[in-house]
Amino acid sequence: MKELLKQSDELTRRGFISNAAKTFLGVGLLPAAVQTKSFAAGAGASILKQVPTAKNVIYLYMNGGMSHLDTFDPKPGNEVMGPTKVLKTNADGVQISEYLPRMAKHMDKVAVINSMISTQGAHKQGYYFMHTSYALRGTIRHPSLAAWMNVFQEKGNSTLPGSVMIGNDSQHPGAGFFESKYTPLTIKDPKRGLLNSKRLSYLKEDRFQKQLRIAQQLDKKFVETYSQKNVRAYTDMYDDAITMMTSKDLASFDLTKEPDYLREQYGDNSFGQGCLLARRLVESNVRSVEVTYGSWDTHNGNFIRVPQLAETLDRALSALLADLSRRGLLEETLVVLTTEFGRTPEVNQNEGRDHHPQGFTTLLAGGGILGGQKYGATDERGSLVADKKVTVPDFNATIGYALGLPLDTVIYSPSKRPFTIADKGQPVVELFGHRPLNASQLADQA
Repeated sequence: MKELLKQSDELTRRGFISNAAKTFLGVGLLPAAVQTKSFAAGAGASILKQVPTAKNVIYLYMNGGMSHLDTFDPKPGNEVMGPTKVLKTNADGVQISEYLPRMAKHMDKVAVINSMISTQGAHKQGYYFMHTSYALRGTIRHPSLAAWMNVFQEKGNSTLPGSVMIGNDSQHPGAGFFESKYTPLTIKDPKRGLLNSKRLSYLKEDRFQKQLRIAQQLDKKFVETYSQKNVRAYTDMYDDAITMMTSKDLASFDLTKEPDYLREQYGDNSFGQGCLLARRLVESNVRSVEVTYGSWDTHNGNFIRVPQLAETLDRALSALLADLSRRGLLEETLVVLTTEFGRTPEVNQNEGRDHHPQGFTTLLAGGGILGGQKYGATDERGSLVADKKVTVPDFNATIGYALGLPLDTVIYSPSKRPFTIADKGQPVVELFGHRPLNASQLADQA
C-alpha cells in the first residue's frame, strides 16, 4: 500500500511539473530523475550537478573557424606552423602563438582545451551545433545555451534583458522553440549602445502612460482569446521594452561612462568595445552576454590575416580578463572563447588553411575554472585529437555544469520531442581543479 501511495505521489508531482512547464514555457518538462525505466527521453545526459561556480557567462565567438595552430595550439618546430612562431607564457607548459603577446601574461587565468572535435564541417552547421549542441534541422529550431540558462535561472537584473548578443550576426538560434522572451537582445554596434531606448522628449510621462493603457485595453480581448506563442511574443516585447526604458541600469549600455584609457586598452574596434560592454552588463547583473568576432575564415592569406585578427583578439581578451579580475568579477564570471572548428595543418595553394573539425581549440577562464592548464591534445601536426577528446556537447555541458544547470532535465518541444541542455554531453569536471562536488546538493537535486 505504501508503495502504491508513493507511486501516486510521484505521478502527481510529475504531472504538476509537466503542466507548469507547458503553462510558463510553452513546452513540456520532465526531470530525468523521475522518469520510469521504460522512458528513454534524456537517456545519456549527464546527471552530474554541483553548487554553481559561475553566476554569469561572457561568451566570445570567433566566427569563421579560428586557426588553432596559429593561436592557442602551436606546434613548435613543425613545418605546419609556416612562419608562425611560438611564445612561452606565465603558465608552466602552456605555449601560444607569437601573435598573442598580451595573452601570454594572462594564461595563468585560462584553461586551454586543445582536444575539441565537431561533427560539422560547414560554417552555418558548425555555428548552430556549437550554440545548441544539436545538428541543424529544417523542422525545428533548438534553443541556444543562453536561452536554456534564462529558462532555468532567474534574471540577475529584473529590469534588463536576461541575455544580450553583441555583433552583427543573424545566425544566432536565439530562443529556439522556447518563448521569444528568452531571445537575446541584439546590440549591433557597441559604441552606439542601445538605440531608441528613451521616451521621446515631447511625449510627457502622463501622456505616455495614457497611450499605453489605451493600447492594452484594445489588445486585451485579442490576447485573452488567442493566448498563443506568437501573440505572447508581441506583448512580452512591449512589456520588456517599457521595463527597460525605466531601468536605473540603462546606463550600462553607454560606453562613454568608461574612461578613455580603459576603452583604449580594449581596442578601438567593435569586438574590443563589445568586450568592454559585456563587462559593464555583467557588472549590472545581466547573466549572459555573447560577443561575436568574424572573418576567421582564412582560406586565403592565412599568415597575413591571422596576425591582424589575433591582434584585435589579444588586446580585447587580455583587457577583459584583467578588468574582470581587478573588479573581483572573474571568480563569478565564466569567460568562454570558442569557434565552429579549426583550420587544417596543410596550407593550400592560396597560402590559406581550410576547414578542420577533427581537432581544434577552445578556452575557458574564471567561474571556478582552474587556470594555467592545458586539457587534451592534438597530434604533433595539430590534425587529430590524440588525448582526452571533447565533443561540442561536452563543451556545452561543461558550461552548464559551471552554472549549476540541470543537464539531465528533459524539456519537450511543441512537436513533443524531448531535449536536454547539452544533448548527451558530459562535463569536463577536471577543468574545475580540486573543487569538490557538494554532496548535499547532489542529494537534493537527484
